[in-house]
Amino acid sequence: MSQQTCRGNGAIGGQRVSIDNKVMSSYSDKEIIALAIVLLQDKGLLAASDIASKRLLVDVIASDGSTRRFWRFALGKTPLCIVVAPLTASEVELKESRSAWCIGRHLYAKGCSVPQLFAWHEESGLLVFDDLGDRRLHSVIVPENGTTDRVRVREQYVEVICKLVHMQIEGAVDFESDWCWDGDCYNKELMLERESGYFLSAFWHGLLQHNMPEGILDECQYLAELAAKAPADYFLHRDFQSRNIMIADGVPKFIDFQGGRLGPLGYDLASLLIDPYTALDYAMQEELEDIYISEMSRYVKLDSSVFRKEFHALALQRNLQIIGAFSFLSQVRGKSFFASYLQPALQVAKYRLEQPIFADFPLLKSMIDHGLTCI
Repeated sequence: MSQQTCRGNGAIGGQRVSIDNKVMSSYSDKEIIALAIVLLQDKGLLAASDIASKRLLVDVIASDGSTRRFWRFALGKTPLCIVVAPLTASEVELKESRSAWCIGRHLYAKGCSVPQLFAWHEESGLLVFDDLGDRRLHSVIVPENGTTDRVRVREQYVEVICKLVHMQIEGAVDFESDWCWDGDCYNKELMLERESGYFLSAFWHGLLQHNMPEGILDECQYLAELAAKAPADYFLHRDFQSRNIMIADGVPKFIDFQGGRLGPLGYDLASLLIDPYTALDYAMQEELEDIYISEMSRYVKLDSSVFRKEFHALALQRNLQIIGAFSFLSQVRGKSFFASYLQPALQVAKYRLEQPIFADFPLLKSMIDHGLTCI
């Protein structure tokens, strides 16, 4: 993808778009909405008559763990787009916004199952996405009426897996590390800081208020070494779970890809299968892992026994990240929604640690067991 593709819509009609000459500062909700209207008009998605006739409707959308702001724009009952903006126009938030634009445009151009991006405004970080509706994979797998069709669940996951395989292969083609705002590759440093380190700081020390047991850092280092054996040459979403998968007109579409980078195959699969939001039973997880191996083997030569060992290590890394994230979001951010998923996440980690590959992890096993008695 050329650098031109990654340029935003800062210039409209030959003039730099700015509200009150505001650059690199915070934009109010009102300012973001006004700016989005200008961008939509420039793209031909919104006419002046739509505004004059008051057909344009703007509704706030609640977020999960993100600090970003979300709005749905519609013309009467017809969805128009989703507008996303960072809380502030800080340097870090603007880099994240740029990543969403660059990576999203790249994935869409490669035929990956992601929403189309219509516009990006560099100074505010505003992004305009196609509206995929409100139906997530999570709500399909865990319906409000509590009735789950196992056959339908399997079919839905198989479709997701096929589209994941395509994204992992095609998304890596012509991928540019310059697009990444928070690291361009999944590696040991990330594992130790953002995953096992997150578990230790946010869960063990932050939530449970315990000191670190002597030797736990050695176990974390060993786990990272096991996980790092997997080749990191494929597109990695890094938060590939059921609340980031929309079902639009029956088709799975992937969102929240701004943390994308190159990484190993097994990580996103692990994120999907051990997702605490859906709590797939272990038999279903193993069946879907087999299906993934079969599908990926059409494109990549895989040694299934080696892949499964790598998968276990990557799944545990992801599991520790989940526990750390849910601890932080529930305790520090005050988002109680995440607290109820801590115990399922710990149960999955306990199950994972029973695998023979983790025979030399006594401290981590005892910490997970203790955590289950406290949550």
